Formats: sequence, structure tokens, C-alpha cells
Amino acid sequence: MRSVFAVSMMSLAAALGSTLAPGSAPTANAQDVQPGETIRSILVEGNQRIEDRTVQSYLLVEPGDPFDSERIDLSLKTLFATGLFADASFEKSGPDLIVRVVENPIINRVIFEGNRALDDDKLREEIQVAPRGIFTAARVQADVQRILELYRQSGRFAVTVEPQYKPLEQNRVDLVFVMNEGPVTGVRAINFIGNEEYSDRRLRSEIVTRQSRWWRFFSSNDNYDPGRLEYDRELLRQFYQNNGYYDFRVVSAVADLTPDQEDFYITYTVEEGDQYNLGDIKVETELDKLNADALRATLSMKKGDLFRGDQIENSIDTLTYAAGIAGYAFVDITPDLRPNPDTNTVDVTFGIDEGPRVYVERINIVGNTRTLDRVIRRELRVSEGDAFNRVLLDRSRNRVRALGYFKEVEITENPGSKPDRTVVDVAVQEQPTGELSFAAGYSSVDAFLFDVSVSERNLRGRGQSVIARVSASQRQQYVDLRFREPRFLDRNLAAGIDIFSSRSDFGDIGLGGFTSDTVGAGFNLGFPLTENTNLGLRYRLQSDSLDLNLGQVVINPDGSRTVITVENDNGTPDDPSDDTSFDRIAFPSDGDLLPADALIVESCSPLYLARDFAACRQERSEISSIVGYTFNWDRRNDPIEPTGGFDMSFSQDVAGLGGDVQYLRTEASAATYKGVFKGVRASVRLSGGYIMPFNEDDGIRINNRFFRGGSSFRGFDVAGLGPREIFRTVDADGNTVGLRRGRALGGKAYYQGTAELTLPNFLPEEYGIDTALFVEAGSVGRLDDIDVREPSAFVNNDGTATAQLYKYGMGLRASAGLSVGWDSPFGPIRFDFSHILRKEEYDRTETFRFSTSTRF
Repeated sequence: MRSVFAVSMMSLAAALGSTLAPGSAPTANAQDVQPGETIRSILVEGNQRIEDRTVQSYLLVEPGDPFDSERIDLSLKTLFATGLFADASFEKSGPDLIVRVVENPIINRVIFEGNRALDDDKLREEIQVAPRGIFTAARVQADVQRILELYRQSGRFAVTVEPQYKPLEQNRVDLVFVMNEGPVTGVRAINFIGNEEYSDRRLRSEIVTRQSRWWRFFSSNDNYDPGRLEYDRELLRQFYQNNGYYDFRVVSAVADLTPDQEDFYITYTVEEGDQYNLGDIKVETELDKLNADALRATLSMKKGDLFRGDQIENSIDTLTYAAGIAGYAFVDITPDLRPNPDTNTVDVTFGIDEGPRVYVERINIVGNTRTLDRVIRRELRVSEGDAFNRVLLDRSRNRVRALGYFKEVEITENPGSKPDRTVVDVAVQEQPTGELSFAAGYSSVDAFLFDVSVSERNLRGRGQSVIARVSASQRQQYVDLRFREPRFLDRNLAAGIDIFSSRSDFGDIGLGGFTSDTVGAGFNLGFPLTENTNLGLRYRLQSDSLDLNLGQVVINPDGSRTVITVENDNGTPDDPSDDTSFDRIAFPSDGDLLPADALIVESCSPLYLARDFAACRQERSEISSIVGYTFNWDRRNDPIEPTGGFDMSFSQDVAGLGGDVQYLRTEASAATYKGVFKGVRASVRLSGGYIMPFNEDDGIRINNRFFRGGSSFRGFDVAGLGPREIFRTVDADGNTVGLRRGRALGGKAYYQGTAELTLPNFLPEEYGIDTALFVEAGSVGRLDDIDVREPSAFVNNDGTATAQLYKYGMGLRASAGLSVGWDSPFGPIRFDFSHILRKEEYDRTETFRFSTSTRF
């Protein structure tokens, strides 16, 4: 290998004839130029790849022209400016002009050696030289500087880059960049000078750059980056101005390299100034359709409030939106800030004038490596040729983000080809839309569940979604196949189909006391009514088979029941010390113990006269024909992390247009959102539902009732709260000595309220951990008389008595807890830790639940 600078020396040595540097006079060898003498011919020597005609085309003289020294000198400069030649010289030979050149080599390959932190593709994107390009020392040195800058941005300031070359035949070279990356240059300490109101620790939390610590192995923010330093200065200014310090400024930001060249000390010198409050707030406009007082009333700013810089920007957005509603799509809003140091107040005047009309010349979609352009464009509220409207662009951004296909969505405007034209750039960053989900739960009473599903929300980049779900647990087995086309027939109409089969077995653990098999299919349609509302229509046809798991009984020849004492370890809920043995109906495996001619029958057999008629009447197969609709109203300011606005939905399903089942199911839900301050968001959601049979003599079968718990009501097990069959055992004195939970019965109605507060956890942001406190309150209840069994009792062998009761009141239940989410490298994981605030003695609770999924 040779140093790249040797190339120039080799070229100079190889030059033929006298060399003329740019700007020098050409050499006239052998004889002087005679007055009036002209050039007979121009001869080119030394060229290998470049044709004579190409070299001659760069000259400012041609045969027949006089030997003009100035023009020949300019021709020499022109040849050097092309970058094709390492050297060139002119010589007069009689009436001929000889041009001798030494061509720059051609680059055969570009090779990187010693790079580990940055891969070859990243480096090739940055440099200008490329295979089959012209090799020049200046171009190579420029690329060396680009590589050095790239490494410095990644925190490696000790890097060295040495360009080398390997000569090949036919005047070609292999160019090699040899890198010694050195250690990552971190940030040993971040210090502040001049801060009195806020500590160094507080200010460090407001900037992006972090001090190097061992636990920040997932982050690069603790690497020194001079570009990030300027961004941090702006963040400090925003932080202070948002806390009333109008005069704040960063005097200097200095980065000092440590003697070992491994880290930097960063020092900010700041002047905080005084804290200001808002003074007079005015809105001035001469536009006919705008009322200044009405516009002033729309602002959240009030005189005497603490001055905050972000309030000014928010107020401009509010006034722009209000003017747009009034018909002014183009307005210029200029805030005039006048500080009063004597009173420490800032007077604010918003001047509103009608701006020039600007039209959208072109919309560019960038960053969508997978999603088709048309999928994004159909969500935009503006089109090419439309009048530019900031409000509609903000809505467009929210609609694109709501798709869930992109990690980031940014919309910017750039000048167009004319002053009244603008180019809109929609930059998106794709994120995985396929999901392989796993869910697991643990109950404080019993057991685990497992759920797996595969879904793709953006099939082939067309916005279509397909879901294949298989759920397997000791309670449920579920297979569901769904497909949804968001633009059916290229219209603003969503359509989908659903094929499903499920089996719910709640009898093994006494949770629901029934086994339900369902097979069916359905289709749905959805379309917008307004910008913020939409309506969904659906139809489903399914077959339900219900089998109550009430067990078997032994009927003696005399018609009496055989009651055999068995040990039970499920006594008073959540209090194992109260667990008590009691008698229940059962039969042993040893047939010799059964009375002669005894019958073993199902609990719902007509031979068993004491059967539970309220329950047994539900054991049948039915066809359900269900049609329904859902109305949605969404006024959230952000579809992902809302800090303002609300959303609500109202749905109804009618069963009875054919089939065997007849009922009306109604559900409603509404939520409001509020950003308390940075990093803290609050939300409150209220929901409820009611199912009403068209014929009260039929009631509502258990598989159509409402069940709550698990992920729908944290702190309670699946179907863990609400109506339930219980067995209460009392002694001779009437004292309760045992309580066993029976079947969960479900309810005709439910109500629920959920409050959630998202809080900062002070962990490094790169960990991807979020925390929230929650409170759940509500209940499930109500049954028809036909679905309720009259209380019954029987005497146990030990002298106690057991009563079978139905509990179906709607007493309030409540829980509170902590929800922790982790955006792990394996996929999002959520942990829910719950504490019960209010429950009934027969409810089933759980203290911990987690779920996880991975995306592709």
C-alpha cells in the first residue's frame, strides 16, 4: 500500500515535458512564437482512456487560431478543473501545439478496514468516491473528513483514518480507508454555572445528553456529539421560558476533552434572570369575520399566570384553528411580547392579519419503505392543488399516526416553484405491523392461562389486516380468522369477514359451571359520518351449544340421594385458615360402595327430581342471527398518547332476525384525557352495558351474559366478580364455618369506571419503561327470575348444613394498583399489580397479571 499523497508525486514524475501549474504561461520549446503565426494542428499525448477529441474539447484554442498565451493558459486551467488529469503541459513544436497529459487513476474498489462501530454500507452512504470514479487526492481527503465527522457523531473523537491505495494495471487503483476507531468518547460530567433556581441534577434531566454510566449500555446519548450540544442549549432555553424566566440565556457551552482523550467535561454557563408573569393579553385583528374578544376568550392564558413559552405557541395554534373555522384558511398571527422589568410581567398582543393564499403544489411521501403511497395519501385531508391549511395538515398527521403503521410521522412545508406554492413533505418511519402475541395470567385462586395470536395490520403494505388467533387455556380454546379491507371497492368504506370457533369450559374449576361450543361467521362494514365520527355495521350467524357441568348424582332405589363426605380445600375466599370440610354430592370410584340398583345420572336428568331447573333449562343448542352497529366519536388531540379531548362509543346488537335467540344488547363507553404536565397524563373512562330479552320467559342464557375480570377489570380473575352460585355451610348454632364458590353466572348489566394516571418513573428513557397508577370501580349483576334457583339446603354427615344460594346483586367492587409496561427487545411486556379495595366474599381475585407480544 502507498500513501495517497504519493500518487501526486508519482504523477508529476511521470509527466512528459515541462509541467505548467495552473496560472503559469505555457512552455514554447525549441523556438519562439512569431507574430501572426497560427496553430496548424493540436496533438494530444499521454492519454490512455480519454480520447483526443475529448481533451481538445476542453481547450479554448483550435487549429487556425493564433498562438495566444492567455488563451492557452486558460485552457490549461480548464483541463485541471475537469479533475480528469493529475498533470498537464503545453509545448509548441513548429506550427503544432502539443498537449501532454497524465490521467488520474480510475478507482477499481473502495475498501474499509478496521471499522467495527460503523458498517461498510453506512460509510459508503457518506463518502463521494466510488468504484469506476476518478481518483483525486482532494476528493479522497474530503471523504476522510466526512468519515471523521461520522465517527465523531457516534462519540468516537480519537478515531484516525488513513487513506491508502494499491496500484493496478491500466491506471487503476484500489482505494483503502484504514481506520483506528479508538474508544467511545463519553461524557464524564455535565456541569452548570450560574443556576440558582434549579439544581444541576434537575437541568441534566431536561437535556438529551447524558453522563456516561455503566447502565446506559442501550443508549448513545452519553456519547459526546457537538450537534447535540446545540440542541441541548435550545432545550434549556425552552425549559426556563416555560417556567417564567423570560430573560434566560445560555452564555456559553464548552466541551473539554480529558487528558486521556476518552471523555468530555461539558460546562454550561447560564443567566437565569427574573421570573415573569403574564400581563395584559390582547388580540387585535381587522378581519370582518373575526371578533377579537371572542378569540381572546378561546385562549387558556390568563393575566397573572406564570409566563410560559409553550403557551404562546399553543395560543397561536388555537387562534389559527379558530380563524380556520371562521373561514380564514390563511392567516398570519404575530405575537408581540413586551416585557416589563419593573413589574416582572410580559404583555402579549396577538396580531391577526389575512395572509397570502398559498396552494399545495406537490405532496411528497418519504420513508415508506413498505407501505404504499396511496395508503398514506387517502388519510390526508389536503390534496395537491388545494389551498394550504395548517389545521387540515395537523388532522392529516393524526390520521396517519392513527393507522399504527409508523413510529414517527412528520409533516413539513417547503417553498414551491412560485411564491404562492408550497411543497408538503410527509416523512414517516415504518414500524413492525405484524405481531406474534403471547399472554399469560396467574390467579390468586388457581392457575395459568396462555394465549397466542398472529396478526398483520398492514398486509403487503396495502393497509389490509389479517388476524389468526389461537387461544388455549384450561378455560378456553379459541380459533379466530379475520380479514379487513379498509377501502372496499376503492371507496371510503371498510369491510371485513370473520370466521371463528370457540370452546369455553368453565366447569373444571367451578368458575363458570358450563361448557359452550360456538361456531360461526360474520361480516362487517364501516364508514365515516363526519371528520370525527364513524358508524360500523355488522352481522353474525353462529351456532351455540351449551352444556352445564353440574356433575352426576347417585339415586338410591328408594328415590333418595347418596351423600358422601369429601374433603374440600377451598373454603372462605382469600382466608385459608377458614377452610372447612363439608359434604357435597359425589360418588366413589369403587362400585361396590354403591347401594344395590342405584342409578348414576347427570344433574340435569329428568330422573333427578331435585335438579336445578333454572340452570338445566339452558342446556340446549341454538342458532343466533345477530345484527348490530357501533357509533364512534373521537375528539382526542392525539390518537396514540392523548393529552386532551375525549372519545366515546355506543353499540347495540339485536338477536332475533331469524334463529332461536332473541335479545337486545346495549353497551356504551366514554373517556376523557388530560395532560397534567410534562410526562404526566390522566384519563377517566366510564362504561356500561345491559342485555334485555324480548321474551322474559326465555331469559338470557349464561353464555350471552356479561362477565368482567382479568384484563377487563384488573384485580379480579376472569369472570371473578358478579353473580355467582355459592354453598354456605353453617353449624348447629347458625355460624358460618365454610364457604365454597360455585359457578359464575354472569349478569344482565354492568357498570365500570377506570381512572389512570401515567407517571414518570425517573428511569433512563432508553429503557422503554412506563408506569401508571390505576383505580377500577364497578360491578356486574342482575338476573331474571327464571334464571334464579330458589335456595336449597341439605344436612351433612357431621351435623352441619349446607345451603345453595344465588348471589346476583350489583354491590360496588373496586381495586387499585400499578401497571408497568416495558418496551423490551423481545416485544412489549406489561405487568399489573393489584390490590383489592372492595369485594364480596365470593369474588375471585388476583394480585398479578402479565402479558407480552413480539412484533415482526
